[in-house]
Amino acid sequence: MEKRTGIFEGNDPFELARRWMSEAVAGELNDPNAMALSTVDGDGMPNARIVLLKSIEDNAFVFYTNYESKKANEAFGAGKAAFVIHWKSLRRQIRCRGVVEREDGPLADKYFMSRSPLSRVGAVASEQSKVLVARSVLMDRVAALKAEYGETMTRPDFWGGVRIRPLELEFWADGEARLHDRFRWVRSSQDADWTVDRLYP
Repeated sequence: MEKRTGIFEGNDPFELARRWMSEAVAGELNDPNAMALSTVDGDGMPNARIVLLKSIEDNAFVFYTNYESKKANEAFGAGKAAFVIHWKSLRRQIRCRGVVEREDGPLADKYFMSRSPLSRVGAVASEQSKVLVARSVLMDRVAALKAEYGETMTRPDFWGGVRIRPLELEFWADGEARLHDRFRWVRSSQDADWTVDRLYP
């Protein structure tokens, strides 16, 4: 296997992902942590939407959501999810496929409390993914919760993190004449070593 150099250098894919994210934060105009999350429902019908990646841990990626949302139900129902992060400014992307678990402990509490008071109220007021007959209904719920809790709203049980522990990662960089560079990291389990292969563009 050839030695990986330059932007692909390193033997830890999570450190590599953090390095790419840091470069994106410096150059991407909007939401460098935006990722397209893919899930499937009980019938195998796929879904995709943009969510915000909030942390890259030593062995996982974490975002936060309402656990009663479609994305959470599908992710936990299947036990698996995938995402892609594309940085147009860097001409790079990261793809991930892995297993999911809840993050509903102190880390979720800490992140929830880091949000603005209105964002916390909004997270509780929104019955995410359910039918809303009029925006005024949502705004009335927000106003009522804001009046009741002010800035003291804490994380509810139905809201928290989704941790994706990858079994496959791919780091891609744009190449001239579409001769892109692609490196795929694969492991059979969370405890297994990674196998890294260069892929054809």
